[in-house]
Amino acid sequence: MAVFTEVSDKEARDLLRRVPLGNLTELRGIQGGIENTNYFLTTDQGEWVLTLFERLTFEQLPFYLYLMKHLALAGIPVPAPQADAKSGDILHKVCGKPAAVVQKLRGKSQLQPQAVHCAAVGDMLARMHLAGRDYAREQPNLRSLPWWNETVPVVLPYLEQDAADLLRSELAFQNHVAASPSHAALPRGPIHADLFRDNVMFDGEELTGFFDFYFAGVDTWLFDLAVCLNDWCIDHASGAHDAARAQAMLDAYQAVRPLEAAERELLNPMLRAGALRFWVSRLWDFYLPREAALLQPHDPTHFERVLRQRVAHPLTAIERPTALA
Repeated sequence: MAVFTEVSDKEARDLLRRVPLGNLTELRGIQGGIENTNYFLTTDQGEWVLTLFERLTFEQLPFYLYLMKHLALAGIPVPAPQADAKSGDILHKVCGKPAAVVQKLRGKSQLQPQAVHCAAVGDMLARMHLAGRDYAREQPNLRSLPWWNETVPVVLPYLEQDAADLLRSELAFQNHVAASPSHAALPRGPIHADLFRDNVMFDGEELTGFFDFYFAGVDTWLFDLAVCLNDWCIDHASGAHDAARAQAMLDAYQAVRPLEAAERELLNPMLRAGALRFWVSRLWDFYLPREAALLQPHDPTHFERVLRQRVAHPLTAIERPTALA
């Protein structure tokens, strides 16, 4: 999250006249992230998050917002978008930008997760995938292979030779995987695509919600799981695999939705794909940044380390939970 567009108290009060959530008591910019403008919007009735979308368009946004509403109605703990009292619309306009107001989830992010937290994420991720099967809207994952193919040539000139060679070879590998029959067989549906530690809330060991769905799209469920494994179940300093946390997440996920044969075959290629996706996007944001009042680009070398670990130490064996064996 970041602040690219300054929102005044007056503009916030104008919004609250259309979306009646109480009288404004505080409007505070949120630091962190790199895509949208975000504020904590506090009223005498509660706390909300106001997001102004800096890249996504009015035409693209209904997919994300109605997905959140769909999942919330299905019992998945996600922040439900709030509607205009007269029109019923959940997509608003603030400062000329598309905007949304969602509930502020209870709890805080667990930035040093243990196996119990990873299991909770795996369980809820599988439930979210199943709940999204009957979601009618379609939109691809906008940061998938076509975007990597477009963006890698843009960032390559900034890299040392060793990193550039790795980036080229991995992109070639992912194009090969994407053309395979096994990849075509992977089950797919709406995915979060960015379910990092800071996009999940916990109250102690209780998972209280997933949020920030604005990278979501229709893609393989395995890619979504791989993104989680690459963040929740590694040693952050080295990028190395943490077997205990990974097994806890995989067991919990499979207790709800067992992985299919093609998914078991392609787990490590998808872990590499997840590392590549975030390495490329962080390179892009680091070397081609946008101006923002609050902005801290992420270190791109983190996901270079994760990718090197996935290439050097493939994760191929997946145990099934005892109850499913």
